[in-house]
Amino acid sequence: MKSFRIALHALILFAATSAAAVDGNAEAGLALYQARCAACHSIEFNGAGPAHRGVFGRQAGMAKGFAYSEALKHSGLVWDEVTLNRWLENPERTVPGQRMGINVPDEQDRADLIAYLRKYAAAR
Repeated sequence: MKSFRIALHALILFAATSAAAVDGNAEAGLALYQARCAACHSIEFNGAGPAHRGVFGRQAGMAKGFAYSEALKHSGLVWDEVTLNRWLENPERTVPGQRMGINVPDEQDRADLIAYLRKYAAAR
């Protein structure tokens, strides 16, 4: 049992550090956000997707005024670098039944988008 706990701890530590292994560039993230996200999302306002201001530390599916899928509302996720990275890489694998049909397969692009969103970590 002890070896299982050690292996589990090592896996969790690896997952947390590997998600943060690539440094993001917020300026590159802005360009990506405008090109890939802005059709549905805004920093300030809900659209086809929820507003992103204050996303860090927010429970998934809980932004005020947005109608989320039941899957996302009940996912239990809290947005941080690790969960955003996993979500952007493959939303459906992260939360089966969610409604976002876009993914960001490139690790550097995800890091850049997350760095950009980090600039708006504080809620209004």
